[in-house]
Amino acid sequence: MLPTALRWVLPLACAAALAAGTNPAAWAEGGGVRPEDARPPGLILLEERPGLGGKQAIGVYGAVADRDTPGLWRIKFWDEQPNDVKVRSETIRCSPAAPMRVTSNGAYLFLRELNPGGAITPANRIDHLVWWATCFPEQAGKDPAGLAALARQLGYSGTLRESEQIVPGRPR
Repeated sequence: MLPTALRWVLPLACAAALAAGTNPAAWAEGGGVRPEDARPPGLILLEERPGLGGKQAIGVYGAVADRDTPGLWRIKFWDEQPNDVKVRSETIRCSPAAPMRVTSNGAYLFLRELNPGGAITPANRIDHLVWWATCFPEQAGKDPAGLAALARQLGYSGTLRESEQIVPGRPR
């Protein structure tokens, strides 16, 4: 059993910590850095929108071409929430025959075969935003639903079957 003083101080401290965690201004005043102020140089911002407690944003940066496989890129995916940032290393394949995004949530790898020039839905929109920004940076941030004609001009049929495979990732 906790001493009497701690029984009422501990819940108040927890409530104060939670309140500061949901208020970006209080978080910054406490010495933290706002996620938007920590954005890396070269970040290509793909989407920014208001969210619960502040801004949410996604972007890519640090694209490096694979020296052995043409059309294969390694990138960093920036997932910014009002009080948190997650950065994931991803692999993007740009080939017209088999465009793909490989991403992870830490526990699983997601291998997503894409169809540039095909239907864009809420389920595949971010995949296509990331793919276009990596493979054709001049199209970064544009609505992928409006890029079907360009995809065909670039050699993508728009008729590929999209699919997702989920495999166990590395244990952490």
